[in-house]
Amino acid sequence: MKKVLFILVFVSAISAATTVLNGQCNPDNFANACIPKLASGFNFLKSYKVDGEGGSKDKVEYSYVFTKGTQYMINLCANGANTDGLIVTLFDSGRNKVATSKINGQFISAIAYPCNATGIYYIQYTFDGSAGNCGGSALGFKR
Repeated sequence: MKKVLFILVFVSAISAATTVLNGQCNPDNFANACIPKLASGFNFLKSYKVDGEGGSKDKVEYSYVFTKGTQYMINLCANGANTDGLIVTLFDSGRNKVATSKINGQFISAIAYPCNATGIYYIQYTFDGSAGNCGGSALGFKR
C-alpha cells in the first residue's frame, strides 16, 4: 500500500511540475523563431520579446527609429503557428496608429509598413484571447 501511495504522490508531483514549467512564458524562443520567418527580401533588424507576465501586463511597447523610403515588416510568433490574440500595432511619432495586425476582427501574423516620414515609431503588442500573453516578434526592412 505504501508503494502505491508513493507512486501516486510521485506522479502527481511530476504532473504539477510539468504544468508549472509549461505555463511559463519563454519569449526568447518565440522571438528567435520569428527571425527566419521574415518575408523574402526583408533584412533582419531586431527581435522583440513579448511577455505579458501571465496577464499582469495588458501591453508591451518598444520604440524604433524608422527611415523614410524604407519598407518595414513586423511579424509575430506565439504558440506554434497560431498568433490569434497577439496583436501588434504600429504608431508614428505623434502616436497616430499607422498599421495593426487585427483587421475587421481577423488576426494576421505580420504587418508591412512603407515609411513616409523618418522618426520614432512605437511598436505596441497587446493581447486579445488565446495567445496566452506570451510571444515574440521580429522587425525587418527592405529598400
